[in-house]
Amino acid sequence: MAAPLEVIVSSDSAAQMWNSTVFDLHSGSSLLSYRGGNSTARTLTVLRGEYLLSAQLGKNFINVWEIQRKDQLQQKLMCPGVVTCLSASPNGLFLAAGVAEAVYLWEVSTGKLLSVLSRHYQDVTCLKFTDDGSHFVSGGKDNLALVWSLASVIQLDLSHTPEPRHVLSRHSLPITDLHCGMMGAQARVATASLDQTVKVWELSSGELLLSVLFDVEIMSVTFDPCEYFLFCGGSDGNIFQVSLCSQSLSRDKSFQSDNDGNQIFKGHRNLVTCLSVSMDGTLLLSGSHDETVRLWDVQSKQSIRCLAHKGAVTNAIIMPAPANMFLPDSRPAVPLPRFSRHLHTADGAEAADVCVRIGLYAQEEEDTYCRKSFILKCCCVSGGRGHVPAES
Repeated sequence: MAAPLEVIVSSDSAAQMWNSTVFDLHSGSSLLSYRGGNSTARTLTVLRGEYLLSAQLGKNFINVWEIQRKDQLQQKLMCPGVVTCLSASPNGLFLAAGVAEAVYLWEVSTGKLLSVLSRHYQDVTCLKFTDDGSHFVSGGKDNLALVWSLASVIQLDLSHTPEPRHVLSRHSLPITDLHCGMMGAQARVATASLDQTVKVWELSSGELLLSVLFDVEIMSVTFDPCEYFLFCGGSDGNIFQVSLCSQSLSRDKSFQSDNDGNQIFKGHRNLVTCLSVSMDGTLLLSGSHDETVRLWDVQSKQSIRCLAHKGAVTNAIIMPAPANMFLPDSRPAVPLPRFSRHLHTADGAEAADVCVRIGLYAQEEEDTYCRKSFILKCCCVSGGRGHVPAES
């Protein structure tokens, strides 16, 4: 049988038989499982297509598995504290984690701690990189979402305190989830909150584009790949689909089910903890505290598969299957080092000794950029997408 193009990876709080498991997206059959511990919500991430990572629930370490090794026990990366959220940059060079009210950023190749960002006032709840790895966004219990430029926080001078590029401060209660759309620094960002709203922002300017009010607290949020729809998981088990292409869309609106693309997926019996959409936008995946993961047909709003778990679902994502996931004889090209827990080295030297390795292919891109700099100075590349108005 040919290896699947996309797979489902999920975890639950009980972890009786496994920590995380991989399912075939179209058949629902179990393909791989990873044993040892259990995973905190919003921490399941893939690093370089070679490692599966997740933070241990209530402990100060990250579980690590080689992605192709079936039923192995986890390795452990020790952290400065309990990790509440985790995200790897798309190129696999950096790993960011929320620990209490701070965001820790490591260089993966060396394990060096590059920066500790203490700009939140309460615990960090969610963390996501943009698809080009140029920025990441953190959300917290302090009602704030912070947009960080990666280049600005990788700094060698400890006397300089990095500041976020934008502070998104329009929520009135803790942020529960966030999602970064496509197009890198020009992306849109969606934030969900206990204040019963989901807000859509322009990452480049920090401007609020859209605020949708619901009747329940919103626990999870995602876009489809084309950003035609916004999917919002409620505390009542419902999933709300909001059309982003409506001609009558205003900046502030209340959700109402209608024939213009605003619909409700009904099936879960408890709060929806995680949402993910397939690459072609036709399938929606949801995980819930009712101990099930459901796969939905977006067009019909029907549940086409229900995957039972032994505890509240903490993570459920649809992702492209890494090339070596089903090659048992393959091994990671580079082993993971131990991660430093301090910005200072053991002999008291400061972080000025940090060497940021760009990576071979990234260096080639930089060389190409330098050769063509005289052209790039005169060029402006822009992209167009479906309209979401900035003002009503």
